[in-house]
Amino acid sequence: MDTSLILLSARLLDPVTGDFLPQTALAAAGGRITALGGNQEIRALADASTTVIDLKGAVVTPGLVDGHIHPVSGAEMTHGLDLSRCTDVEQVREELARAVRDLAPGGWLHGWGLDPNVFAGGPVATAPFDSVLDGVPALLQLFDAHSMLASRRALELAGVDGPRTFGQATAEVVCDAARRPTGLLLEDAACELVERTAPQPTRGERRERLAATLRAMAAAGLTGGHAMDANGDSLAFYAELDAAGQLPLRLRVAPWCQPGTGPDGVRALIGQQGAGGRLWRTDGVKIFMDGTIDNGTAWLERPDCHGESRHAFWPDPEEYTRLIGELHRAGVPTATHAIGDAAVRHVLDAVEKAQEGGGRGARHRVEHIETVPDDTLRRFAGLGVIASMQPTHCCDFTRADHTDNWSRRLGEERAARAWRCRDLHDSGAVVVLGSDWPIAPYPPLEVMAGARHRRPTRDLARPPHGPEQALTALEALQGMTVNAAYAAGEEHEAGRIAIGHRADLTVLAADPLATAATELPQVPVLLTVLDGEPTHRDARL
Repeated sequence: MDTSLILLSARLLDPVTGDFLPQTALAAAGGRITALGGNQEIRALADASTTVIDLKGAVVTPGLVDGHIHPVSGAEMTHGLDLSRCTDVEQVREELARAVRDLAPGGWLHGWGLDPNVFAGGPVATAPFDSVLDGVPALLQLFDAHSMLASRRALELAGVDGPRTFGQATAEVVCDAARRPTGLLLEDAACELVERTAPQPTRGERRERLAATLRAMAAAGLTGGHAMDANGDSLAFYAELDAAGQLPLRLRVAPWCQPGTGPDGVRALIGQQGAGGRLWRTDGVKIFMDGTIDNGTAWLERPDCHGESRHAFWPDPEEYTRLIGELHRAGVPTATHAIGDAAVRHVLDAVEKAQEGGGRGARHRVEHIETVPDDTLRRFAGLGVIASMQPTHCCDFTRADHTDNWSRRLGEERAARAWRCRDLHDSGAVVVLGSDWPIAPYPPLEVMAGARHRRPTRDLARPPHGPEQALTALEALQGMTVNAAYAAGEEHEAGRIAIGHRADLTVLAADPLATAATELPQVPVLLTVLDGEPTHRDARL
């Protein structure tokens, strides 16, 4: 087999030990690492078709993998007005006013990334923006992607004038005492009432937005991601980009299973497993056990300060338990969104019950785990359940003094148990790191940095939230390499730099283990390699 790629003068970093390998060069062919050795020895393997790159001492890690992303929906959601940097209502009004001035007559205004903390503890509603959005149909996605604000004109066009009932137990058209919508829509079922009325981009526009997003992810150092939905045209887009040689990330896709999915739908999900192409495959099922703390739709063992977050996403949580049992028996791994303590406990109970009934050893995981009590921690390792964490959510949406919306809702006791990455790791759990993009930025160096410093990315001089829960530099790297590979059942072929493993590699200008956490996001990504082919190459190489 002809050698396709050779990297010379490299520092090859082993994410298991944290040490550099003794070799200084590697060769790849057929998408795999085929040789490790010295520069002269490996250079001799080149022929006229081989790409040879002198790394000049740069650091090579196994390809960085985001453990939780939404590429297609994220590419669509982040098209429009970016409100993520607004810190108060007045800044939001100013951004909306500018956007309205540029809006074509009759056009819809789309915004995303709105942080509920801008309301400073007041109601999350469109009332503060009514004067700016008078007569303008607008949809403002909140940062959690589980809720949005719809302007009065948008609600009118969609015919939404009062409360509705949904199959998703936590979905709601929030209304005032007079049963008039406030503009706040909770969960997908409610949001879709208005979203489907808005003009939609063409399929070609959506595919190009996705392709551009994936290229940017590769340039940030990502070689792969665990895509936590298969909604809309997602699978078709992945297949088309893969067939055209334009898929720059290796994607593991988990389609959703929602409440009300009947036996035929579950059988279809089981039958879909393994389907895919060269660089993507369907592997697992994504399920929701609750919503979010910020909008009051999480499932907590005690209600939040507003008396909310009292219910599971599934109207009958035992139906979820039965679903986990059926998927486990079929050998299908599951990834369950569980943010509140009651939700996490129920997932662990369901997995324990499924394992007692036997099965094929599927690796199940819990996504988010934002607050859990002590007695939950060791159950992850005991049951082999993977902890999938997004520490940058703690960095950017909460505060060390607990004056943020998330912390106020929970109260001091539960806010002090925020994103327990260290405690889960020390209890023996496999901790996988990700961004949950578009909820938080996808650059993997930012994710690893946040796991270490736990400070607001916009102001690193501010104190960290729960510094005792920080991971070390090596543990953070493991969360996006060896642990991500284990979560996908790929530890035999991914997550390390070894002969026979995939030639998925990330090349950095500095050692991520020796770089201060606050400086890590500024380290240049010099080269990204997927399946033995560069997907990003800095001009310096």
